[in-house]
Amino acid sequence: MLQPASSIAALRKQFTWQIPSVYNIATSVSDRWALERPQSLAIRHVEEDGSHQDWSHQDLSRASSRLANALTGLGLKLGDRVAILLPQGPATAITHLAAYKAGAVAVPLAALFGPEALTYRLTDSGAKYLVTDAAGLEKIDALRAGIPSLETIISVSGASDLAISFDALLEKASDRFETLATSPNDPALMIYTSGTTGQPKGVLHGHRVLPGHLPGIQMSQDFMPQPGDLLWTPSDWAWAGGLLNALFPALHFGVPVISFAPRKFDPERAFKLMADENVRNAFIPPTALKMLRAVERPAARFDLKLRSVGSAGEMLGRETYDWFEAEFGFPVNEFYGQTECNAVLGSCHSAGVSRSGSAGMAIPGHDVAIINAEGNELAPGSLGQIAIRRPDPVMFLRYWNKPDATIEKFIGDWMITGDQGTQDEDGYILFVGRDDDVITSASYRIGPGEIEDCLLTHPAVALSAAIGKPDKLRTEIVKAYVVLKPGQTASADLEASIRAHVRERLSAHEYPREIEFVPDLPLTTTGKVIRRILRDKAAAEVNGGNAASPASA
Repeated sequence: MLQPASSIAALRKQFTWQIPSVYNIATSVSDRWALERPQSLAIRHVEEDGSHQDWSHQDLSRASSRLANALTGLGLKLGDRVAILLPQGPATAITHLAAYKAGAVAVPLAALFGPEALTYRLTDSGAKYLVTDAAGLEKIDALRAGIPSLETIISVSGASDLAISFDALLEKASDRFETLATSPNDPALMIYTSGTTGQPKGVLHGHRVLPGHLPGIQMSQDFMPQPGDLLWTPSDWAWAGGLLNALFPALHFGVPVISFAPRKFDPERAFKLMADENVRNAFIPPTALKMLRAVERPAARFDLKLRSVGSAGEMLGRETYDWFEAEFGFPVNEFYGQTECNAVLGSCHSAGVSRSGSAGMAIPGHDVAIINAEGNELAPGSLGQIAIRRPDPVMFLRYWNKPDATIEKFIGDWMITGDQGTQDEDGYILFVGRDDDVITSASYRIGPGEIEDCLLTHPAVALSAAIGKPDKLRTEIVKAYVVLKPGQTASADLEASIRAHVRERLSAHEYPREIEFVPDLPLTTTGKVIRRILRDKAAAEVNGGNAASPASA
C-alpha cells in the first residue's frame, strides 16, 4: 500500500512489493472484512428508479461461500473456467469471489456482447459453467449447441429449461467454505482483449493481478482509502477497467462500491447518481467523460461530493482534462495500461503528478520506458513503443491457447504494448496512439489523439475519430469521422469550418482533408473507438467497396 506523499520521488522511495506467498483475491476483498467488520457496507446496488439494496461484507462473503459450495457440488474442479455474463450487481461480485475461493478461473463477459462475440469467447475459453440472467439466457439459447464445453448454466433470473436457479442453489448450500490457499501466480481471471486490432485474445491473470493494481489505483484516487470514501464507475465490470480499476481495489481497501446498471449511459443520470449517493471517488473512462462534458454547469446544478476521479482506457486529451479541472476545481488523474499489464503509468494531483495531455509517470513498482524495435530505451522526446519490464506482479501470465502470441508480446524482458508514445525530460509519458492507429502522411507520423482532441474544441463536435485513409500521393490522408452535438446539422459550410479550426490550431499537415458526419462511432464494450472498422471503411472507398470484414469486438 502506498503511503501519501507530496512527490513521485517520495512515493517511489517508500514503496516495495509485499505480496504474500499464499494469496487469494476473495480473501483480500471479502473474507477478511467479513471477520473484521462484518456489517460494514460492501456494495450498494441502485436501481434506475433510485431504490437500492445494501450488501454488507458478511453478506458478500457468505453468499460467495454458498455459491462456491454449489459449484463444487456440481463438479467444478481446480482451473475450470466460470463465465460471467451479467451487468453490474451483487451477483456479479458473488460469482467472481466464489470462483476464486474454489480455485476456478473467472471469465467475465459483457452483457452487450452479441452472438458471435459470446460464441467465440465461450468456445475459446472452454468454459464449463456460465452464470447469467434472463437477457443472457435469451442469447445463449440459440448458441448452446455450438458451445460443447458448456455444461451448466445458472440464472439469477430463476430456473428454466436451460438453467438452474442461482437463488435456489445458494439457499441449499452451506455458507461456510474454506477458501483455497492459492499462490499469487495461480490462474484466477481471464479477460478478453477488446478486439481493437484483431481477434480478441484471452488474457490470463494470476491472483497477484489485484495487488499489482493497488499502487496505480491509489494514485489515481488520490491515496484511497480516506474517511468517507465511496466509489462508482460506469464501466462494465466485465472488463479490466470496471473490475481492476474500481470494484476489487475499492473492496480491498474496505471502500464501499455503488453498482448501477442502466440500459444506456445517461450523463444527466450519472451526475444525479453521484450526487444522490454521495460518491467521493469515481473511475470514468475518457469517452464517458467527454459525454459528461455535454451537461451544462454540472458543478452548480448537482450537489457533488467528489474528491477524486481516475480515467484510463484511451487518450483523455487536453480539452477534456482542462474542462474538468475548470468545472470541478481539481484535475482528472489519468492513468495507463492495458488488459495484459494495467495501471503502470499514472497521475496523482495530491502528489504533484499531473499534466494536461499526459498519461502520467511510471507508478512505483513498475519499470516503464519508450523503446525501439530492438528493445533499446530511447532518449526523451523520441517516438517509440511504450513497454513494461518483467517481472511485474500486474503482468499477465500468458495468452490463453496462444503461446506464439505470448512470445511475440515480448522483446527480451520488455512487454511491448503496441502503443506509440514519447517521454519528456521530467518523466511524463504521452500516449500517441496504437501502432496501427498512427497515420503516415507525406512522411509525417501523426497520432490521432491530438487531432481528436482539437476537434472537440469546435463548438459543433460531440465526438470524433481520426484515421489514415490510403492515398497514392501522401501514403495516407487524415480522415475524421465526426458526431455532432444535438441541434447541429451537417453541411459543407460546417465541414469547412471544422477543417479550418483544426488547421489553424494544429498544423497544415494534421488537419483532416476529409470529414464524414456520422450518427455514432463504433465502440468496444469498454468505450474505445474501434478505428480498425473505420480504417476498413475508408480503405473500401479507395478500393471500390472491398474491405475486410472486421473481427468480432
